[in-house]
Parts: sequence; C-alpha cells; structure tokens
Amino acid sequence: MAESGFPQAVLFDLDGTLLDSAPDMLATANAMLAARDRAPISLAALRPVVSKGSRAMVSVAFPELGQVERDALVPEFLARYEALIGQHAVLFDGVAGMLDALDVAGCAWGIVTNKPEYLARLIVPQLGWEQRCKVLIGGDTLAQRKPHPLPLLAAAERMRIDPATCIYVGDDERDIVAANAAGMASVAALWGYRLDADDPLAWGAECMVERPAQLQRGDAWPTARA
Repeated sequence: MAESGFPQAVLFDLDGTLLDSAPDMLATANAMLAARDRAPISLAALRPVVSKGSRAMVSVAFPELGQVERDALVPEFLARYEALIGQHAVLFDGVAGMLDALDVAGCAWGIVTNKPEYLARLIVPQLGWEQRCKVLIGGDTLAQRKPHPLPLLAAAERMRIDPATCIYVGDDERDIVAANAAGMASVAALWGYRLDADDPLAWGAECMVERPAQLQRGDAWPTARA
C-alpha cells in the first residue's frame, strides 16, 4: 500500500472517469450534422453514450441510418474529433485533487481507455500529465480492448506491479468486467456517463463512488486483492 491507506497503484478509464469529454464529442457530432444541413443534437441526448464509443455517438446523431451506414461515418467522426480535441473538454470536478492526493501518497497511476491511443496521447499533454501518468494504453494498442482484461494486465506489467495490488476506476460496466477478469479490485465511478438502463449495482465493483473528491481520502479506496 502507498501512504495513508491509498493503493499501490491505480488505473483509470479516461472519458467519463477523469475527463468530461462530452462537450468535445457534441461539437464533433454537431459539425457533422451541420455539414449535412441538419439540426444539432443536445448534450443531454449525447452524454449518456459517450463511454460507449464513437459508433454509439454516431448512432445518436444519425438514428435513421442502418448500422453499415453509421459505421461508414465513424472515420469522419474521429477525424473531426481529432481536429478539436480538448477545446471544450474539462476534468470532472474533484479529479485534479484526487490525482494530487495519489501523487502525494506515492501511488502510481495510469490510464487504460478504449479511446484510440493516438487520440488519448493528444489529450494527455493538454492536461499536463505527460510525466505523472505512468502508463497509457488505448483501445487499439493491443489485440484486445476492454472488457477483455488484456489492456489492464499489460498496463500492470508495464508499471511492473502485480495486478492484484492495483485498483481500476471506470464509469462503464465493461471497465468493471475487465478489472474482475484481470484480478483487480475496482471502483465504479458514478459521476460518469450512463444510460438510464445501466445498473452499477450489478457490475460487481468493490465499491461505487459518487464524486472524485471522495477519492482524495485513502480510506475511501477499496482494499486491493493482494
């Protein structure tokens, strides 16, 4: 354990857990709609599916299209998002303090996201995390992505830690599924993006946390499995 009850290491999901990227995603979707002379969608419509990925967001923006047609729009969505990444996104309230507390406690932390790695690597420097973030694995870094445990296991290997000493924090069911399969304890981030039908109680996390600020305290973290 790190000092004051913090775990030895923590891995985080990115969008919906550390970063409120929904405003960037909304700008991307609405740029695509404007290019087609269509009315914009609202943040409320898009926000619940941001953690589900680009295909889910394209589906919200273009609900009348079939899956093949929507999939064909994903490259455009990613290109437009890359062009404006970070312009509107902000950290969730309390995330900066949480990461500061981890650093002070000597707890190493990193990011495992399903966002393509090249996009994640664009946002990390904007946040000033180049030296602080010990590992960054994207959805296309390896042969598998969450909910498969491989990205979490690879992150632990790169950090030279036992997966069982690490905690994973995410706002989507697949985050918790991946953590369980990797032998990591997990935290369900309730401040993130969820559909009304999502039930975090059923995900199997060690604990659920309402706000990032709660994780500024060592005693708020679950016990690692090792």
